[in-house]
Amino acid sequence: MACMETRTVGIGAGAKELGTEDMILNIGPQHPSTHGVLRLRLTLDGERIAACEPILGYMHRGAEKLFEVRDLRQIIMLANRHDWLSAFSNELGVVLAAERMLGMEVPERAVWARTLLAELNRILNHLMFLGSYPLEVGAITPMFYAFREREEIQRVLEEVSGGRMHYMFNRVGGLKEDLPFGWIERTRQAVALVRSRMGDISDLILGNEIFRARTRGIGVLSREQVLQYGVSGPIARASGVDFDLRRDEPYLAYGELDVPVVTRTEGDCLARFECLLDQTHVSLGLADACLDRLAELPPGPVNQRLPKILKIPYGHTYAWTENPLGLNGYFLVSRGEKTPWRLKLRSASFNNIHVLPELLEGLLVADMIAILGSMFFVVGDIDR
Repeated sequence: MACMETRTVGIGAGAKELGTEDMILNIGPQHPSTHGVLRLRLTLDGERIAACEPILGYMHRGAEKLFEVRDLRQIIMLANRHDWLSAFSNELGVVLAAERMLGMEVPERAVWARTLLAELNRILNHLMFLGSYPLEVGAITPMFYAFREREEIQRVLEEVSGGRMHYMFNRVGGLKEDLPFGWIERTRQAVALVRSRMGDISDLILGNEIFRARTRGIGVLSREQVLQYGVSGPIARASGVDFDLRRDEPYLAYGELDVPVVTRTEGDCLARFECLLDQTHVSLGLADACLDRLAELPPGPVNQRLPKILKIPYGHTYAWTENPLGLNGYFLVSRGEKTPWRLKLRSASFNNIHVLPELLEGLLVADMIAILGSMFFVVGDIDR
């Protein structure tokens, strides 16, 4: 009779005298801990992560190929959907690239209105993650607080654009239409109300010992890793990278504003959350500054008159913006037609998520959920 070999598996690295075997575990592609259809292929040694492979593409729509067979008006509609929490900011990159190619000057009133709406959209994005991240580690109450504040900002954005998520308010040369009568004052009241309640969110989450224990010192991302992987946005600034396009390479009206850049040096989950929270306060302040400037401006046009068929001049350009989740880049190549020959999209979440293999190696599975939530990504922004 053949001799039967006996092995003990799944014990972990602690019991060195026993034979062990790594286990492959798939997180996703359908899993409640991820913000969309992301799949992580984990190699586990007991409860420790030996290796992590992010597997992307489950939501890929081929947006860049779709851009090539559509004119600029249609591209704006498509471009605001890959990061559904930052739709207005997504539109900006497309129109800024097109306006640069056309050598077009945008009316001053439209420039300040765009800056205001971009900051309101940033506040909406950050409030979503400020509420959903504690949900990842077991706290449901902050979500209700965050959504209460989101509705205040959402209401004024819906009034001005007609949309709740996909605003389609940007146009090449400016905005779709002027701001409604009395809207500036209603927006000022909404911003003031949200600011007065932000302390509730801060106290509820940062004052919680369990939340701090689950996030302090967990998932530390070094400054060197940030630079190697091209990580950007609040995640990069939480690791000490003092870079923000709004201050360092201003676009829209940011050159006339004082843009404080919030940074931390710890680089852990808690630092990333604190950066996001502080950055929300910064955006509230910038929104107030834009409202003051708009109130001072005389009535005037908010767009340029365009031909029925808008052709992009021959050539290429690159425009990038400081989106709520990080740097978004738009490389536009034209052969003088109404559709671009190429429009390459550099999305923030795509680069940010690729640091996960280094970030998760050697950590516990229980910490993976806390780390994954602190990366503040939208899967559509990864897959495009």
